[in-house]
Parts: sequence; C-alpha cells; structure tokens
Amino acid sequence: MTQTLYAAFAAKIDAALTALEQQETIPQGLSRGAVSVEPPRDATHGDLATNAAMVLAKPAGSKPRDLADAIVALLNADPMVAGAEVAGPGFINLRLADTVWRDELAAIATLGADYGRSAVGAGRVVNIEYVSANPTGPMHMGHCRGAVVGDALAALLEYAGNQVVREYYVNDAGAQVQVLARSAHLRYREALGQDIGEIPAGLYPGDYLVPVGQALAAEYGDAYADAPEADWIDLFRTRTVTAMMDMIRADLALLGINHAVFSSEAVLQEQGKPAAAEAWLRSHDLVYDGILEAPKGKALEDWEAVELPLFRSTKFGDDQDRPIRKSDGNWTYFGADLAYHMQKAEGADELIDIWGADHAGTVKRIKAAVAALSEGQGKPIPFDVKLVQMVQLLRGGEPVKMSKRAGTFVTLADVVREVGKDVVRFTMLTRKPEAQMDFDFAKVVEASKDNPVFYVQYAHARIRSTLRKAEAEGILPAGDLVDLLGTDELNLVKFAAQFPREVEAAAKAREPHRIAFYLYDLAAAFHAFWNMGNDDPQKRIILIQNPELTAARLFLAVQIGQVIRNGLALLGVEAVEEL
Repeated sequence: MTQTLYAAFAAKIDAALTALEQQETIPQGLSRGAVSVEPPRDATHGDLATNAAMVLAKPAGSKPRDLADAIVALLNADPMVAGAEVAGPGFINLRLADTVWRDELAAIATLGADYGRSAVGAGRVVNIEYVSANPTGPMHMGHCRGAVVGDALAALLEYAGNQVVREYYVNDAGAQVQVLARSAHLRYREALGQDIGEIPAGLYPGDYLVPVGQALAAEYGDAYADAPEADWIDLFRTRTVTAMMDMIRADLALLGINHAVFSSEAVLQEQGKPAAAEAWLRSHDLVYDGILEAPKGKALEDWEAVELPLFRSTKFGDDQDRPIRKSDGNWTYFGADLAYHMQKAEGADELIDIWGADHAGTVKRIKAAVAALSEGQGKPIPFDVKLVQMVQLLRGGEPVKMSKRAGTFVTLADVVREVGKDVVRFTMLTRKPEAQMDFDFAKVVEASKDNPVFYVQYAHARIRSTLRKAEAEGILPAGDLVDLLGTDELNLVKFAAQFPREVEAAAKAREPHRIAFYLYDLAAAFHAFWNMGNDDPQKRIILIQNPELTAARLFLAVQIGQVIRNGLALLGVEAVEEL
C-alpha cells in the first residue's frame, strides 16, 4: 500500500505537535481532527500547506502566527524539508527537498501497478448496484453512463482497500415482463410461419426478439401457437428473460463489465422478503392502511378511492405517503425495492446505487425506508444513491437517429463496435455524472487536445514510442541516475506524486471521474514537458550525446507512464502502445 506524501507529512506535523505538547508550548489533548495537509492553492507558495496553527491556536490559547512559528522551527530541522515558512495569518507552506521527489520516482518503480493502492477502505464491504436495466431488450446508450460510472467506482473502491460486491437487480416480476412474454409469443408464431402483421401497440417491436421466437419454435414446435395465454405465459416469460439477460451480459462484456451477483425480483418475492419488510414496518407504525389523495389533474370519476398499505414517507420529507402494494395485491416497485435493499444490507457494510436522474424523486423515500429497516435489523448502514444524467448522442453536432435494428433506441453494442470500449468508457467519465453529457461520434475519436481520451492515450503512446527509439540507440532507463534530473523533471514528478492522494480523495467522495480529470492534467503536464524540447533541444528526453541524462529522463518517463496506466486501469481503459 502507498502512503501518500500528504499522509507522511501529516505524520511529521503530528509529531511536531506532540513535541510542542511535551515542551508545554500547547496544552495536551487538543483535538487534531481538523488539521489538514494539502497542496497550496498557488503552486509558487511551495509543495505542501497545513492549517495546523490556524485551527489549533484558539484552543491552545495562542496566536496563530506564534504557533505557526513554533511548528515551522521543528519542521525546518527535518532533512526532507527544504524550507518551511509562515504565510498570511498563520498558514504554513512547505518546500520539500529534491531527494523527496527522486525517492518518489523510485517508489513508483518499485510498486508498479500498486502505486496508488490504498488501505483507506479498511476492508469494508461495499455493495454497488448498477445498470439493473429491465430485461426487456439489449442494452442501449441510456444505460451506458451509469454502467461505466458504477464499474469505475467499484474498481476505485477496491483499489482503495474496500471489498466490493458488483450487483445487478433483475426486474423479472411485474407487468413489463408479462408484456415481454407476449411479445416473444408473437415472434414465436412468426417463426412458425404465421403472418403476425404489424406489432400491436404496447408490445416490444424490436427485431432482437426474432431469434428468441425462433428458438422457442425449434424447441416446442406449434404446441403453444394457439394455446390459451395461461398455458404459456410463465414459460415464455422465464425463457425470454433468460435470453434477454444473456444478451445484456454480452453487451456489458463489450464494455468490460462483469457483475458478480444477479439478484432476481421474482425470487425475492417468492421468498417472502417484501412481506417480512412490511410486517416489520407495520410493527413500528411506518406502514398503515390508508387512501391516497386523488391525483392532481384527474376528474374524480376517473379515480377510485382504494385502501392501500402506505409507507409513512412524509415522515422523512416526502410530499405524500407511498403505497408498497397495488390495489391488486401485487407489490409496487417501491415495496419490492425496499425489501431488496434489506437483502443487500445483510452482506454489506455500505450500499451504493447508481440510478438514472429520472429516479431522483424516489431517492428520499427509499433511503428513509432502508434506514428504518436496517436499524430495525440492528445493523444501520450507510446508503447512497448516485444519480446519472442521460447522454445525448450526436454525429457531427446533429442528434443521432434511432437504430432500426433495435426498433426504438441506439444500442450500446453498436456504439462500442464503432468507436471502441476505451473511448466509450473514458468519455463517460469526462464529466461529473450529475452533469448533462453530449457524446459526439466525431469528437470522441478526434486526435486533438480537446478530446481527453486521445490526449491521455497519446501521452502514454508517446512515452512508449520514446522508449523504443532510445532502445534502438542502445540507451535504457536508469533509476540510479535520477540525481541528474533538474527542476523541470522534478516538477513533473510532483504531479505524478499526487496520484495516491487523488485515489484516496476520489474513493472517499465516491467520484471516479476525479481520476479521469487527474489523468488529463497529468497528460497535459507531460506533453508540456515534452514540448520544451521543441524550443530547446537540450530539454529533449533523448540526447544521443548525453546517454546518462537520457537514461535518467527515460526512467522518469517510464514512471509517468506507469501512473497513467494505473489511473486508466481504474477507469477500465487500456493504455495503448501507439497511436
């Protein structure tokens, strides 16, 4: 595991504060929880900054600058500190010795793929449910962004020391899968040679059900062609859902996504878990039988007052209480969903759901219900919902027409096959998930600085190309020559050294897009370093006339490439060797 430079220097500042306690400069036992070590806002001020004196001065009965002076005196005695000084009302800025950055290069080389890996998660089990698209057809681009965000978050949390369960909730109970079964029966009749005409409104029209109908016809012949629906509906539902889930798994695999757990809503209900959840909620007066208000905008003759079991969601800030069962006795989506979350909670320390932004209205009530149920089970656990905005597909700035093959949407498989898995994944993480996103087929494959996917991949490819050219000249990277590296090179190391801290910060915030942002900035720093050689030939990485300096710069380039690979791996993106 990598201890970040920030953690290492936080420990040094903590030791300095302990020394001041022993000197009776400050009282013993002061809380240090608010003490932070961060990059200064202005890089010209130094390498690290701490607010220790600012947050401890008042409880210590001291002036911030006086306390800062005492801390600085101790820090300046550390050989890893080139200089510590007080700024403003009492902030402390630190400049680190060059040996710190050279040692960091060696650490990257030693740790390799583990550089940046952290134990901050402390082995906590985090269940992340993502995608969970209804099993009624192939994946489309409306599912893509949440799938990538969830998968990248899972990888990030694992890298940060958590145990992660990747889960998919199969909504195989309810009206939509009944419609799916009827749609498959229509295609089954078509496969038997019947003229089915136009697909009736309300059924799924996509051609993706044609092979399902053909498979059913091959297996059952005409046994169910004219049979009553009751004879085939359950069979066709089960077979078709299975076929759709096989298709969905294959589509997700194109994106490099593989869930460990697939949970069935139908099985959940068969096991009586929603009923058990309802019983507990009733026993705590969180569910009662009542009548909902008439929907706004409807004439009273179109609405019938029906008594339903209602969850007291208004107790948790909702605008009305919500039914957990329908008038026919079947579970509402909300009723089944709260029981499903309790099932997930049985094997996890934390729950995270990745939902589309169109589900925003249900977040508060499901979080309230889960909090109540988990507390009742004696294991209250954190539960968070990440909302992901939809993606608008464009081609040259114009909206993309719908896929004729799919019937109603652009399929994920079509997009991945056109631009590639890596382009899709990285692009989905170039904006915060709650922000709107345009996916322009022309721009995402553009070879320019304005295309983050290309820009980061190009940095890695440029490094690999440089190494191949140097090897052809008989020069290899050499870590024992890093003392030859100067200010420009060490500034690049400083940027790479932020990666472990970025991992921990992104993991704590549950925001994998931070890694994509960091990689773009690191790539920009490397490209800027490279471009110095265009203006000054002596700053080029390869100097045939100076093989030792070349070897040292190659070693630096190798480690920058390693950090880029580590970051891309968290995003599920391969680092290319050439472009």
